[in-house]
Amino acid sequence: MANDTAVVLSCHGTVERVEDIPAFVKNIRRGRPAPEEVIHEVTERFQQIGGSPLMRISHGQAEALEARLGIPCRAAARLWHPYPPEVLKPLQEAGVRRVLSLPLAPQSVQIYHQVVAEAAGELGMEVLEAPSYGEEPDLVGAFADAISEAYERFESHEGLAIVLSAHSLPKRVIAMGDPYETQFKAMAAAVAAELDRRDIEREKTCVAFQSQGMGGGDWLGPDLDETFQSLREAGVERLLMAPIGFVAEHVETLYDIDVEAKDKALAMGFTRLERMPPMDTRRGFIDALEAVARRLL
Repeated sequence: MANDTAVVLSCHGTVERVEDIPAFVKNIRRGRPAPEEVIHEVTERFQQIGGSPLMRISHGQAEALEARLGIPCRAAARLWHPYPPEVLKPLQEAGVRRVLSLPLAPQSVQIYHQVVAEAAGELGMEVLEAPSYGEEPDLVGAFADAISEAYERFESHEGLAIVLSAHSLPKRVIAMGDPYETQFKAMAAAVAAELDRRDIEREKTCVAFQSQGMGGGDWLGPDLDETFQSLREAGVERLLMAPIGFVAEHVETLYDIDVEAKDKALAMGFTRLERMPPMDTRRGFIDALEAVARRLL
């Protein structure tokens, strides 16, 4: 590949230090300071899980992809350091003139491309933009592999449901034309079809949207509470959580599922909840990133 080309893997980002949480949440809220109770809740969650490994994992994903492609691959974040300008400037100074923007989130890639393109434009760098890749065969296979691993932990699969989850979004964002919901459901359908091909037995497979914001308003659903209630009423006893909307461990998996959702599930009468292993730097996930990158480069 050309030695003047690099890949930027972008994500939402997160903080390393608890004291940065107020500024980070303000970024999420587009400059509006958060109420003290929100800051307290976010801080509590971070402390319970020992901090978020998101950026460390994202940098590891970039390193793994760089080893495959043989060109610089860097991780950047939308909402905290390292922002795209901080990542692109050293690359430009090293002679990089062309950047592939490859979001780590397979859906709604346009929001990541925007911040990378703005930073690259100011540096006179050409940008290639990866399309949404939720139905990439290697990605679907990687999710199915991870779900299969969790599935094998159950001695009995009777009364088992698989919940394919993603981060929720405000309904107003969807109403304005964001393709997130459509793209995620297409990816979930592809994963469910792959599970069927592997003869994975379960009573139900459903889609849920988790981790709704704390500021109220109408959010994309059904949420986990609604989903769990519906499954319990249908006689489901065991839950296999498959948060395929997340490609790295973060608060949404380590707290929202492993702590909060598990407690709720057991209180509702489910006998067990297991979660699939994360993508992080799994071979299949890096295979998917490599396949998308090579087609564009």
